[in-house]
Amino acid sequence: MKNLRFYMVAATSPFTVLSLKLEHRFKSKNWDEEKAYRKACKIMNHMRIWGKTKTIYDGKENLPKEGGYIMYSNHQGKYDAFGIILGHEKPASVLMEKNQSKKIVANQLVDYVDGKRIDFDDPRQQLLVLKQISDEVKAGRIYLIFPEGGYKDNKNNLQDFHAGCFRCSLDSKTPIVPVCIVDSYKSLNGNDVIRPCTTYVYYLKPIMYDEYAGLKKTEIAQLVKDRIQAKMNEHMAARAAGAEKKN
Repeated sequence: MKNLRFYMVAATSPFTVLSLKLEHRFKSKNWDEEKAYRKACKIMNHMRIWGKTKTIYDGKENLPKEGGYIMYSNHQGKYDAFGIILGHEKPASVLMEKNQSKKIVANQLVDYVDGKRIDFDDPRQQLLVLKQISDEVKAGRIYLIFPEGGYKDNKNNLQDFHAGCFRCSLDSKTPIVPVCIVDSYKSLNGNDVIRPCTTYVYYLKPIMYDEYAGLKKTEIAQLVKDRIQAKMNEHMAARAAGAEKKN
């Protein structure tokens, strides 16, 4: 069975997942974004703990203090959004591929954070969703988007960034926050259910609208990818140096 680690974690608390479904279905209309976000984080933290995962964060001071913005991250596995959001104090939403978002746990969590689902087979739906995100970010919301669209067995290797999602930033004229995740694939992917793991989340310096205003979407995609790749290279170089010192 693939992703045994994830299914073992999900099985640790079926009542937690069930209560999440029921509570969301019958939740009070008086719930605000903050309360729903905290509920989502509670479930994500449960998955983190039972997944024997420790996440080290760096660069929280780079996150804009006011207004909406979009975080664009590389993509490695099922834990990626959990790891990034758990380190993000202010409520943040997420854009997920439609089929992936309908799976166990993800389905309820996307609803809790009022996330968006995108259908890769429906261009018209894609444009509508991206327009909705642009409008919400312009109004002050925060989103997490994975420009790679999905993940395979890429581990710490970056894949191609799809330029279309950067329309959200061009239209909203809000800051872009590149996010570099390292070793995130070790948490809820694979079949190792025993060994603890450590993942890393780097919130990088924001790219303000004045910096990317004159660029094409493909150029923005490359700019963001380059900055994430540079941080990945820096992390790997430091790891190699540390390993060499131990030897």
